[in-house]
Amino acid sequence: MRSDRKKPSSDLQNYYTLFLQGGMIVVLLLFVLAAKIDFVSEKPDADLTEEQEVTKMEEVVQTKQEKKPPAPPAPQVPVEVPNDEIVEDQSIDLDADMSMDEKLEMPPPPEEEEEEDFFVAVENMPELKGGLAGLQKQINYPEMARKAGIEGRVTIQFVVTEDGNVEDPKVIRGIGGGCDKEALRVVKQAEFKPGRQRGEPVRVQYSLPITFKLQN
Repeated sequence: MRSDRKKPSSDLQNYYTLFLQGGMIVVLLLFVLAAKIDFVSEKPDADLTEEQEVTKMEEVVQTKQEKKPPAPPAPQVPVEVPNDEIVEDQSIDLDADMSMDEKLEMPPPPEEEEEEDFFVAVENMPELKGGLAGLQKQINYPEMARKAGIEGRVTIQFVVTEDGNVEDPKVIRGIGGGCDKEALRVVKQAEFKPGRQRGEPVRVQYSLPITFKLQN
């Protein structure tokens, strides 16, 4: 036998459909109302533009530095001059006759230095005949230097001529006590083999040391 009583599940489905439709209607109404309402902002629009700083250019006034004049020099103190001094008046003869024909006396011209006629260094220097040892044997020790105990070396400078003779000897370093004079005497007697330049004998400046030494 068929029963006419509905099941509870079918009633729930009917209610669910009604609720869903009703909810959709409510949501649509809310959207419509929201579209018609104008939202007005309470706060006025803020001015975002900032005020720009205004820079003022100040005019620079150029100052001139005034130069002060230098201080005046201190006045000189007057010095008293004695009245006893007599100043002689000098008379100038303006009527003196000047002769244009007279020759003016000029100072003599400076003497020209004579050029040296010898060599200082040559290809073949002069050679002392007998050697320096032989020249030393000819020395007579001065008595004055011996008593005073003078010892040392005397240097004689001279020119060896083309013939090998000694010319113009002079002491350029002496020790005194008669030794310088004795060294000159011995050197004047010396004989040389003349110096040569390019195979020719020439005049050459030369120097010799003469030693004075006391023997114990």
